[in-house]
Amino acid sequence: MGILGELPPKQMLAKLDQELEKWNLADSSIKAIPALHYIAVTAQGEPGKDGKHRLRMPDKQIDSVLTIAAMRDHMLVFLDIQIGLSNLEQEIPRLEKYLKLPFVHLGIDPEFSMKDGSKPGSRIGSFHAQDINYASDFLAQLVRKYKLPPKILVVHRFTKAMVKQYQAIKLREEVQFVMEMDGWGAPELKKGTYRHFIYAEPVQFTGFKLFYKNDIKQAPKRMLTPEELLKLKPKPSYIQYQ
Repeated sequence: MGILGELPPKQMLAKLDQELEKWNLADSSIKAIPALHYIAVTAQGEPGKDGKHRLRMPDKQIDSVLTIAAMRDHMLVFLDIQIGLSNLEQEIPRLEKYLKLPFVHLGIDPEFSMKDGSKPGSRIGSFHAQDINYASDFLAQLVRKYKLPPKILVVHRFTKAMVKQYQAIKLREEVQFVMEMDGWGAPELKKGTYRHFIYAEPVQFTGFKLFYKNDIKQAPKRMLTPEELLKLKPKPSYIQYQ
């Protein structure tokens, strides 16, 4: 999905290297670390056999992403979950064999968490603090069980209602929490979304998502630059390109 699936691996990695170079030039104080962000559970318009409106990617597909990551030193992998009408308790434990690897981290997407039974894509879903705390606690237990470095948990967000009771989100020393601005559009619109829904309700670290196609649909038809994103308050720690 996105740039990860549109280009052959070597061409995609070359493009990633170009983005890394831009970030290292824009901010020499922090070395940019490359990562691949793969949606391991995708929300679906059709209910499927169990009615959960989600599709679990086969292990061989996830393995192929890890194989690509191995082509670069110190590359991270994020496995993302869109639960549809399922829940995190059913989906995250299935990925333990990957999440116990020191370089594999987790992303969860409230947009496709349909607590009212709606079809994914028909409206914007949500997570409560208790959902996010479950994911964080699961990762923390893995860190302790397997003696791992801290895990990163990314939560996508572009509206206020997507994340409920944010004050109740628990921080844990084993987990580095990132609230990522996931909306697309023109630069000023995206900066406004970041200001209203990320800056206004901080948790720990922040992130920002850039879309190669959707961000240039509206005037002035350009993507935000690293230099512009580094001026945001707080400065995002995680940048995702799709």
